[in-house]
Amino acid sequence: MQMIKDKPSAVRTDLLPALAGVASAISGVGVALTLTGAQSPLRAPFILFFLFAGPAGGLAAVLHRLEPAARAAVAATGAVAIDLLIAQSLSSPRVLTANGGITTIAVITALLFLWTPVRRIRNAEHIDPVDRLMKRIKRIRSGRFRI
Repeated sequence: MQMIKDKPSAVRTDLLPALAGVASAISGVGVALTLTGAQSPLRAPFILFFLFAGPAGGLAAVLHRLEPAARAAVAATGAVAIDLLIAQSLSSPRVLTANGGITTIAVITALLFLWTPVRRIRNAEHIDPVDRLMKRIKRIRSGRFRI
């Protein structure tokens, strides 16, 4: 019979994705409350959490090769810089509204999070064309290639 104490690393392994899910849920609720204009006492803390954690998480995903402490420092500084740049554009009249600023930060955050899968796809495509052709020829000759 398997006991919980048999796997002490399972808690550490499962904790990070669970915390990321909770952070995403809090951020999503904050954005939804703000964009719909709902009057809720949770709107301000949730949107402030999104304004910091969204870009910081995206930057941390992009900077995966740095050491954890350096990644956290750069991600936090970058998140503040992104927020300040959006706030600067909000300060000029008739350029952006508050909802437009939230939407802009959401788009920037989504683009930062999408950077990692795109980078993996592009790195996979950088295989030498001759190698790619040879792999296709071998696949055709082996009979595994069916049209």
